[in-house]
Amino acid sequence: MKRRPITYGILGVVIAVALLLVYYFYLGSSVPTGQQPLARLDSSNIESLKQSFNESKDSVRVMVMLSPT
Repeated sequence: MKRRPITYGILGVVIAVALLLVYYFYLGSSVPTGQQPLARLDSSNIESLKQSFNESKDSVRVMVMLSPT
């Protein structure tokens, strides 16, 4: 029985991670028709979010913040 070199396994993992990163950063940010586009929050647009959130007092508001750590 022949053993496959360990480098093929490592190469497979590297390719899988690269594909997941490409999907996450470039392909996974589409939204359904009629929904506003997704936004990435940073220090330059946090005031806009705060203003939009506070303007919709009469409707249900939900904010979810996810962190990779």
